Amino acid sequence: MSPMVEQALKRFAWPHAKAPSRLVQAMNYSLNAGGKRLRPMLVLAACEALGADTEPAMPVAAAFEMIHTYSLIHDDLPAMDNDDLRRGQPTCHKAFDEATAILAGDAMSTYAFEAVLANVADPAKAIGCARELARGAGLEGMVGGQMADLEGEKKQPTLDELRYIHEHKTGALITAAVVAGGIMGGANRAQQQALRGYGHDIGLAFQVVDDILDQTSTAEQLGKSPGKDLAANKITYPRLMGLEGATKHAQQLIDSALGKLDALPAPQALVTIAEYFVARTH
Repeated sequence: MSPMVEQALKRFAWPHAKAPSRLVQAMNYSLNAGGKRLRPMLVLAACEALGADTEPAMPVAAAFEMIHTYSLIHDDLPAMDNDDLRRGQPTCHKAFDEATAILAGDAMSTYAFEAVLANVADPAKAIGCARELARGAGLEGMVGGQMADLEGEKKQPTLDELRYIHEHKTGALITAAVVAGGIMGGANRAQQQALRGYGHDIGLAFQVVDDILDQTSTAEQLGKSPGKDLAANKITYPRLMGLEGATKHAQQLIDSALGKLDALPAPQALVTIAEYFVARTH
């Protein structure tokens, strides 16, 4: 499915942009830096789970990777996580400069909606996907979660507060990708709810595993600086539950996610992605 995602990005990522070349270069630098392409793969896998053709879902898949990439550009800025390394190469503000990185993120976050609204032929599906994208990315989704995460660094959050941060900062966009893929596949209301539940569970599992990997992996494995959570004295799942408890919790979340796929005719790709979540090393 990954080659399909790369093809979608080539087709729908500002193909004829009339904009300052340095800005476009910075956007391409970050978007083409690799990564797992998890959110676009979830869009396509959820569409496929309905037994539908994935071709019409391609611009939606590309849009979710744009939103994710913009969030990484902004997360890495000195005012936020202050990271020098992302996906094994210098972060956008290091390769270019802070102002260009901010504008590259801004441009990418707005272009994502253009990619959906200009390329999804069915108006109801276009609106449904744009709504999911906006909710997952915005105030009550990823951005709100990032703010809660920044506030959490100043205190010792409880497990409930940690769950809120991760359900929003990471989980909301993952859930939105799954639901939007379902919308493109023609999911009915019950199927959309099943997909939303699956997305919620794997989104949380992804962050639990991310916390574990930050504690147990090398920079080469992660493609970014490990041990940052520990150094920043951040509360993580392993710190609250222990490594073994966190690992068990991740598996419980995956089991819960898989239990929600019975209502779908062809869920195999979603099953494979969920299983990868717990087995991954980076």
